[in-house]
Amino acid sequence: MLSEQTCLVTGASRGIGRGIALELGETGANVVVNYRSSDEEAQEVVEEVEARGGNAITAKADVADYEEVGLMRERVHDEFGEVDVLVNNAGITVDKKFEHMSREDWERVMRVNLGGVFNCTKHFFEDVRQAHEGRLINISSVVGQQGNYGQANYATTKSGLFGFTRTIALELASEGSTANCVAPGFVATDMLETVPERVKEKILRRIPLDRFATVEDVSGIVRFVASEESSYMTGQILAVNGGMEW
Repeated sequence: MLSEQTCLVTGASRGIGRGIALELGETGANVVVNYRSSDEEAQEVVEEVEARGGNAITAKADVADYEEVGLMRERVHDEFGEVDVLVNNAGITVDKKFEHMSREDWERVMRVNLGGVFNCTKHFFEDVRQAHEGRLINISSVVGQQGNYGQANYATTKSGLFGFTRTIALELASEGSTANCVAPGFVATDMLETVPERVKEKILRRIPLDRFATVEDVSGIVRFVASEESSYMTGQILAVNGGMEW
């Protein structure tokens, strides 16, 4: 389905990014596993993609650093050529009630979650635009749609991706390439494991399907958005949240 296409997934050494990289690798794509610091985990993702019959490389770069992303682009082009599918997944949280949130807490999340999306999209924009039905896929969150206590910075960045996605969709459309946004609900990853049980129980009561999402629930949707089957869909927000209202 994505045979011989090159897919770059940021923040792909663990969690949702890892699942997306594995899912795209199974379709026959060349997968670029971006990461910032987890060398061993990133290499494990590459090995698993290859074990499933795909091709993959690691690409170490802090997405918040414009110059590092530029160097990553050179490595990707040298190894696989131009990128057909860019998945902006990398993100961080610095959770605090707004009254206790410092300017630095705010800026750290902005630099990665929005600045990183700018940096990666800027460096790979021409690749995606000139590709045959190129794909830009931004990973947002239900938190960007609903807000969440103690996450003013994170919610702002994830909400900001909606306007960014819709605008880039308009600018890519003339070439037949698309931009869409996947907004997962609460996913069973390491990040969720740090949430107190009483809070998780409260969240579950808000989910009509009565369970947290699996990584596969999200990665399967990303695979569809990356594929030819989604070619007439652009500028959309796909809410993968178990039926939570927003």
